[in-house]
Amino acid sequence: MDRLIALAGLLCVAAITPGPNNLVVLRAAGHAGIRAAVPAITGIVLGGLLLLALMATGAGMAFAAHPSLKLWVGAIGSLYLAWLGVSLCVGGVAPRHSRTVSADPAMPAGTLGLIGFQFLNPKSWVMVLTVLAALPATSLRDYLPLAGLFMLVPTLCLLLWASLGAWLARWLVRPVVRRGVDIVMGVLLVACAWLLLIEP
Repeated sequence: MDRLIALAGLLCVAAITPGPNNLVVLRAAGHAGIRAAVPAITGIVLGGLLLLALMATGAGMAFAAHPSLKLWVGAIGSLYLAWLGVSLCVGGVAPRHSRTVSADPAMPAGTLGLIGFQFLNPKSWVMVLTVLAALPATSLRDYLPLAGLFMLVPTLCLLLWASLGAWLARWLVRPVVRRGVDIVMGVLLVACAWLLLIEP
């Protein structure tokens, strides 16, 4: 029980601190309200559960047998996050008259898009691998409490980020503010990608 409480704390810290998932939810809620962030939250939580299930059922052995595989997955994911960040910055800097409505910076969207995004998000991999290393299990039943934590803790943390995004929405209707927020979030995504890339 003590170990589960410790893991809940670890998950809470990992899920509440700024990262790609939080920024996607913040942006979705900021642009269209908390209800618009629900598909993103659902995709993030389901993607985390799917990643946990794959790693718990043996895919983690591939990382143990081939350490360079983990390095490559982390590098590809970090480069993808950096590309998203640069896209947001470019979209925020570009003059309004040169952008069409459909040229809004592309971020992972929808439930399915964000389920897949978890497999490119190095922070998700780090979180799953750390939790699995801290909780050795002998049967599938041992993972059920962990799956419950993976559903509850990130959902609550992402709802807090969505609430912050909805609160910011009143300012985001102004194009200058909206572009400024896109630039800040783009820079934060690039910073996340850099930190995850240099993390040993």
